[in-house]
Amino acid sequence: MNEHTSRPGPRFRFAPSPTGFFHVGGARTALMNWALAQRLGGTFVLRIEDTDEARNRPEWTEGIIDALAWIGISDSDEHFEGPHFQSANADAHIAAAQRLFESGAAYYCDLSGQEVQDRAKELGITGYDGYSRDRGLEPGPGRVLRFRVPDGITVVSDLVRGDVSFDNETIEDFVLLRGNGAPMFLLANVVDDVEMAISHVVRAEEHLPNTPKQQMLWDALGHAPPAWAHVPVLVNEQRKKLSKRRDKVALEQYRDEGFLADAMVNYLMTLGWTPPGAEEAGSEIVSWASIEADFALEDVNLSPAFFDVKKLTAFNKQYIKNMDAAAYLAAASAELPDDWDRNRFAAIAPHIQERLETLKDVPGTVDFLFWPQGEGAPPIEYDDAAWDKAVKPEWAAALLADVIAAYGAVGSWDHETLKASMEDLMVRYEIKLGKAQALPRVAVTGRAVGPPLFEALEVLGRDETIRRLTAAADRLTG
Repeated sequence: MNEHTSRPGPRFRFAPSPTGFFHVGGARTALMNWALAQRLGGTFVLRIEDTDEARNRPEWTEGIIDALAWIGISDSDEHFEGPHFQSANADAHIAAAQRLFESGAAYYCDLSGQEVQDRAKELGITGYDGYSRDRGLEPGPGRVLRFRVPDGITVVSDLVRGDVSFDNETIEDFVLLRGNGAPMFLLANVVDDVEMAISHVVRAEEHLPNTPKQQMLWDALGHAPPAWAHVPVLVNEQRKKLSKRRDKVALEQYRDEGFLADAMVNYLMTLGWTPPGAEEAGSEIVSWASIEADFALEDVNLSPAFFDVKKLTAFNKQYIKNMDAAAYLAAASAELPDDWDRNRFAAIAPHIQERLETLKDVPGTVDFLFWPQGEGAPPIEYDDAAWDKAVKPEWAAALLADVIAAYGAVGSWDHETLKASMEDLMVRYEIKLGKAQALPRVAVTGRAVGPPLFEALEVLGRDETIRRLTAAADRLTG
């Protein structure tokens, strides 16, 4: 792996395992590493830790790469390196284990897992008791290689948490090689980081307990450890750590549900970190350029970060609202069924942009424009609650009849004229326009909410609008 370390500057790594969908917590960690690599002129190294053959699948690796690309992290950027695969470096892992054995930093142990448990129970302790430390065993079938944990205190200097001390007495002599000779994760992880000249390890705080062990390995292999940084974990509304068994955590799922990549990136970066000036501005909506310029590990909070889907949705709504008109139309049109008229949608699209929470809302917001039309079209299926509320006023039938007559007489079929025509009726009925719109809206769209009514009627057209209003009046009068 050393041939990939020629680029100057700090080297950050993101090392996911391809064992499932891409977790939003992993995405946040990747983005933090990416921001730092770009701002500091360094390198973001993608390493796929694929040594768990029983759980790894090639499609999961592709999913990681695709998900990273969706949030802007890809090999098209000069700061990106990889992907590297941990399995390709197995020989180096075993060679490092051999050096540790030869130096006396590690030793072989022939106790089985059950024997370790039996001894612990007998001695009234937890875990392995160091039984084979001084037995001088050589490698052999079924024997594991254990690291000889030194006496004293291990201090981990963390850029987020400060100095964290670990009493080595609480750390058992951990396994480096399994009984079949396969390297354990801790050894492989450190050897890869050493060979790839990783200068910073930025990851979630759940990895902090492993850090003293890894720091010992760095020291035993003759290298200064990297700068450590453990960022807070993500939790749900019950303040429990996000779990794929309980919570919606797959980045791909949010992408497929119509969330914008820029909104997701912005939101994830606010989990555990606040953009400078956000409180004064009253908004955490900031560009990636600002995030890259301002993000610092020293400013990351220690408390667990609440992954709030409602807040993410609010971010997404704002990002859709702020989209360039052409980009918005292209993105929104891509959500439509193939047989829907794109020109008709283009006419209504600007009027729904500020109302959308996700791009997946598009079809359900405008579908009434594409229902079968004209004589012989099937009846509209009204939302029962919306219909009952709209027809409840005693003037409902009369108003609907007057709207039909007025709209049949207007000279120009445009939203300004349609609105003005209804406003004239409101003077006679002495009701507000917002209240008067309810019945025509349900009559035309089948529901109580949707795009601005008069703009929608303009796109729908005179004939179809009057046909649907008349069908509603017939239903109302029986």
